[in-house]
Amino acid sequence: MQPGKTTVNIIDIPIYIGNSTSFIKEIIDSIVCIPKNYSNRLVSATSAHGLVFAHNNPSFKDTLHSFYYNIPDGQPMAWIGQLKGHKNMSRCPGVGTFGEFMKTAASYPIKHFFCGGKEGVANDLKTACARDFKNTNVVGTYSPPFRLMTDEEFTELGLAINASGANIVWIGLSTPKQEVFAATLSKYCQVDYIITVGAVFDFFTGNLKHAPLWIRNLGLEWLYRLLKEPRRLFSRYVVVVPMFIWLNLLDFLKLKRFTKI
Repeated sequence: MQPGKTTVNIIDIPIYIGNSTSFIKEIIDSIVCIPKNYSNRLVSATSAHGLVFAHNNPSFKDTLHSFYYNIPDGQPMAWIGQLKGHKNMSRCPGVGTFGEFMKTAASYPIKHFFCGGKEGVANDLKTACARDFKNTNVVGTYSPPFRLMTDEEFTELGLAINASGANIVWIGLSTPKQEVFAATLSKYCQVDYIITVGAVFDFFTGNLKHAPLWIRNLGLEWLYRLLKEPRRLFSRYVVVVPMFIWLNLLDFLKLKRFTKI
């Protein structure tokens, strides 16, 4: 997806400039109005971690550039977009966007397939969606192995997804694994969208606790998660947060220089 009317470049990655409501409406309308378009459009709920990783890994940067949308999973990304002139841009957090999507889509004939989490988690999410959002249109679940999948395994998964009639495959792994997984899976199945949403599966099945809204609005969800899982996340955030700030500062300095010229 090239930068245009609906995206802004943040650290050289095109990021969606709308909000969760506009995103949900666009996805639902495109499926309902053009049934079974089989466009295999890739969408990533992208965080600062994903952008910094892409900056340091050209192949992953190319992967994100191939996605139909990268939605801003974090308040700091929305702030950067606003500073670049998109005043109405707001964060589209994976957790909130997924929950609102499942609630809104419950009354539409849109079928979902869940792929991610430890064994049983995807099926638990199916149960949670029926209970919490009255959405009973989840037609399949799959928990990938904790290793690279073989071509035969991807072929089998693709056949299962096609047979289910799913419109959307939701992938809940972690960055960059989930985006690479989505790009690979798109070669084996035919759906309307494949959307990566990170830790959503664990949040809605009660395995992880979501940060309070006021913390999210302050752009400090990363700190909340770091305090909850210091051993796992310390090495990530001690690099990601300063690097994200530094790269955006350099970007703004370049923009200012070119504006003067």
